Amino acid sequence: MLVLNASYEPINVCTVRRATVLVLKQRAEVLEQAEWPLHAENLTLPRPMVIRLVTYVRIPRDAHSRKITRRAIFARDGWRCQYCGSERGTLTIDHVIPRSKGGSSSWDNIVTCCAPCNRRKGDRLPRQANMHPRHAPRPPSPTLFVHVAMTRIPDAWQQYLVAA
Repeated sequence: MLVLNASYEPINVCTVRRATVLVLKQRAEVLEQAEWPLHAENLTLPRPMVIRLVTYVRIPRDAHSRKITRRAIFARDGWRCQYCGSERGTLTIDHVIPRSKGGSSSWDNIVTCCAPCNRRKGDRLPRQANMHPRHAPRPPSPTLFVHVAMTRIPDAWQQYLVAA
């Protein structure tokens, strides 16, 4: 279930159970619900799909401190090699400035790369290999982590993710 802050910005994805507990404790309200409800012994509730917290929660937005994972890098780059543009099944990550040459393992130095391009670039700088990323690497948007958490984004979530 998509969790929105009181300001309607997406902040998290949680289970139906957690969303229901937040609604029952009146810490969140249901904005979108599934067609089929939740049934308990003597209670029927709407099955939440999108909930909004009642009070604003301050979320640090320093993307540099967010954990860098392969899946997050792939999602940020649209699951495409940043050198040749292919969507090959053998995606890897590449340090634009190799670590051996002083490059860091940060959002703005790591890109998605197919295995053939990674082998071709090797341990060289972009100018030495004559291979430059199509898009400059950058810290991701906050909604990227919603896309990483879910393999398929439900239609009911789209309006809340586009606004962010």
